[in-house]
Amino acid sequence: MTERTWLQEDGADHPATDDNSAAEALWTRRSALALTAGFFALGAAPVRAAGYTQRIQPRATHIVVSKKNRVLELKSGEHILKRYKISLGFSPDGHKTKSGDGRTPEGQYWINRRNPRSDYYLSLGISYPNANDVARARSMGVSPGGDIFIHGGPRRSADRKKKDWTAGCIAVSDAEIEEIWSLVPTGIPITILG
Repeated sequence: MTERTWLQEDGADHPATDDNSAAEALWTRRSALALTAGFFALGAAPVRAAGYTQRIQPRATHIVVSKKNRVLELKSGEHILKRYKISLGFSPDGHKTKSGDGRTPEGQYWINRRNPRSDYYLSLGISYPNANDVARARSMGVSPGGDIFIHGGPRRSADRKKKDWTAGCIAVSDAEIEEIWSLVPTGIPITILG
């Protein structure tokens, strides 16, 4: 029995049983079912940072990273708000030149996106590659790579023993990325020094 036959054969007195009303009733049921299924699907999606609540604090206006000293500083003007120890790419010396080289880029970039569902808890995207990086890679006939982030982690126990373990990103602890996430607005500059 289809929904349409059910409307006509259920014995109830429907105000109108013409084709138009049956189609409208059918559409309403289908819409309700689709909407309900959508809500269930949203609830089933894994959210790694579900327990995280952002706190109101002073906002950073600039990020400075020193690869040599393994330090990330959040600055507001010339004032240092916070300083964090970091891990870098698995081959950290020198500027990132191509995809897969394990290096963390050096230069001027921007925080250009946020990922609350990152595999590494929370992550802030860095605008690598910039025009210079793309031109350099093109001249060498290689891809510059991309997807460079500041994020939490590591997840694998083997990586916890390593000083530098990312594929080129800048890593801090999960607790630290929560704090950085709340202090860093999208669009601020990040300077990465060698």
